[in-house]
Amino acid sequence: MSALLSTSGSHAAGLATGAETTEAAKTNHAVVIAGGGPTGLMLAGELALAGVDVAIVERRVSQDLTGSRAGGLHARAIEVLDQRGIAGRFLSQGQVFPVVHFHIPLDISDAPTRHNYVLGLWQNHIERILAEWVGELAVTIYRGREVTDIAQDDTGVDVALSDGQSLRAAYLVGCDGGRSLVRKAAGIAFPGWDPTTSWLIAEAETAEEPKWGFHQDARGIHGIGKVENGGSARIVLTEPQLRLDSEPTLRDVSEALVAVYGTDYGIHSPTWISRFTDMTRQAAAYRERRVLLAGDAAHVHPPVGGQGLNTGVQDAVNLGWKLAQVVKRTSPESLLDTYHAERFPVAARVLHNTMAQVALRRTDDRTKALGDTMSELLGMAEPRRRFAAMLSGLDIHYDLGEGHKLLGRRMPDLDLLTADGPLRVFTLLHDARPVLLNLAEPGGFDITPWADRVKLVDARYAGTWELPVLGAVPAPAAVLIRPDGYVAWVGDVTEPGLADALNTWFGPPAAT
Repeated sequence: MSALLSTSGSHAAGLATGAETTEAAKTNHAVVIAGGGPTGLMLAGELALAGVDVAIVERRVSQDLTGSRAGGLHARAIEVLDQRGIAGRFLSQGQVFPVVHFHIPLDISDAPTRHNYVLGLWQNHIERILAEWVGELAVTIYRGREVTDIAQDDTGVDVALSDGQSLRAAYLVGCDGGRSLVRKAAGIAFPGWDPTTSWLIAEAETAEEPKWGFHQDARGIHGIGKVENGGSARIVLTEPQLRLDSEPTLRDVSEALVAVYGTDYGIHSPTWISRFTDMTRQAAAYRERRVLLAGDAAHVHPPVGGQGLNTGVQDAVNLGWKLAQVVKRTSPESLLDTYHAERFPVAARVLHNTMAQVALRRTDDRTKALGDTMSELLGMAEPRRRFAAMLSGLDIHYDLGEGHKLLGRRMPDLDLLTADGPLRVFTLLHDARPVLLNLAEPGGFDITPWADRVKLVDARYAGTWELPVLGAVPAPAAVLIRPDGYVAWVGDVTEPGLADALNTWFGPPAAT
């Protein structure tokens, strides 16, 4: 609730934007993405950077979004945007807050990252900025249309659209939300937990100034916040009983306000009214042959902690480079299996922590006692750091085997010294290519067979290596960094395994 308050190839025509044209639409694309929200846009940008012909199918005729929807970018999501050189676009339009929320506010200002904060920025702005970026990358967007059916075979996927057009893609990615048609059509199960609680949410004008902030009563926790750049109010109300039966109306919001606050504050002129629940589900598989899922199509959960949008964006960054390599046939199709293996546990953890946060919002005496205990625990430095890192995505660890503590974790954004002058690690990742960073004697590594796809950079760094939660770690001689910013190998020129890691993640060596 705190989140709710506070270069491609051929291009399409008609309503297509990005590479907008009036010529007849071409129906073939390497990848089609169903859904142009934050996850779909981020994935399209990743694929376009890799030179993949990608198109988005989006039911909205423009990127405009009714209501603010989700809000806030956590530290790791900002880092992945920084890795692509676009974080500044978001930072210039948002507000920085040095806390994340799990039952109580948790200070994150001491986390070892340049972005040790939450960026307060609503989804409508996040989408607009991402859409501008993918437009610069000439990504095709089929607007005002929806995917209505799919059929896949051994070579690709036929995608039927609501206007009667049909697209053909080598791969289809469903980024089409919790009710994902792509997921259902692919026959992917969506197990989880049914809803137990529902909330009303509205953005509307009020004739009287409401009681701003949070309010708790026997029903639960409620909140009223100010909508940016206007006099509207953003209202979130816990309903006394679970409601799933109909679309909420202004009258529903008015009656709920009276029940909680004794007045509806003269609410009128709503711009957005909706209902959400604590339904929690996760796709049994993130891939079914040539169909993949990302974002809410793969996982839904209550919005407490503001983690959903962030998780979807990071799904896209994990999947994008892998799918690009498979499409370009530099890596085998089995590389796509690592997408589910790595991202499924991350979302599963988000599902569990959001269920725990909803449980802590109950108003009975036993839950209040549990909440007091959690508050005491989270007031201690070590639990605070661990929970803050979890919520912000800074503690993500992909299981890449035994070895250095950096292996499978995010690469810190170090200030390097190179032959060309000072350079940040994240700057090396702007074009979404892998990097072998050599911090020992220059010229010690020869990766000629992979030189067409992996950058070799000699550099020096004299500072401390510090990771979230783990603290200081031994300085490595060299690290292999994947395009998503995670470390795939750590060692030196005598250490075995570099060739295996290069082959595993970036395909077999080029023929000589």
